[in-house]
Amino acid sequence: MTRLPLSVSRTTGRRPQARRLAAVAAAPLLLVGAACAPTEDVDESATDSSPESSAAVDPAECAADAVRTEGTLTIGTDSPAYEPWFTDNDPGTGDGFESAVAYEVADRLGFAVDEVTWVTVPFNTSYKPGPKEFDFDINQISITPERAERVDFSRGYYSAAQAVIALDDSPAADATTVADLADLRLGAQTGTTSLTAIRDVIKPDAEVSVFEDTNAAKQALMNDQVDAILADLPTAFYITAAEIPEATIIGQFQPETGDQEEFGLLLEKGSPMTACVDAALAEMEEDGTLASLEEEWLSETVGVPELN
Repeated sequence: MTRLPLSVSRTTGRRPQARRLAAVAAAPLLLVGAACAPTEDVDESATDSSPESSAAVDPAECAADAVRTEGTLTIGTDSPAYEPWFTDNDPGTGDGFESAVAYEVADRLGFAVDEVTWVTVPFNTSYKPGPKEFDFDINQISITPERAERVDFSRGYYSAAQAVIALDDSPAADATTVADLADLRLGAQTGTTSLTAIRDVIKPDAEVSVFEDTNAAKQALMNDQVDAILADLPTAFYITAAEIPEATIIGQFQPETGDQEEFGLLLEKGSPMTACVDAALAEMEEDGTLASLEEEWLSETVGVPELN
């Protein structure tokens, strides 16, 4: 499928052009760490995300009679809505990765900007069972089997990259490639994709430090017991912005091995919209839109380099 310019509406011509924050890297980055799941919580069978399952569905035609309110797409997210997922605590700007994804999905479902309504949904209540007041919720919600018993999830729209966190004066701060990390003292929380990434991708010379939880890993970093720790990128944003400001994210990479944590759009259990948003996301993955938005808002804007 031909890739479409991000600034041009696919169906209506009314989607807002993404506007980049000039200095988002310096802005507070406070994220919901609870969105992240350790390895054992991820279940690829929780949602049918195969391209084939969405190939026959026209998202716009599918959604027309499936929304809660005729002519309106209602989207939920928490408040505050944090950067880099949103900007200025306003999900309706189209700025920030998840806001941009939401409006792109809306566009492919056939809803113009003025036909989208946002509602506030606290993160910890979003995946409770029962009726929902939104058509879908977008808020860094990891797809887990426990949550999938109560709600529907779309196919994943973001696979959490692994981020390397080091103190500013650490030798790890000079690393620019995955290979540069191999002779460093590294650590991560047990049972996480981060630990798997260290062992399977970096393959360090020294023994890997395994911590019971992220708090222990952070303390070890501050005590110079390790040169760097790994966490998924959303968690790394929180650690470096709110907990260890003297640390920085020196780079990110996709592990492409082991279980992969993914964020999905959350819908009411049995929602007729699930197939519609799956079809929209499948199009966005196929034509490169998801990758472009991720690069724009989670790499270029925030300034976390890729480690190859």
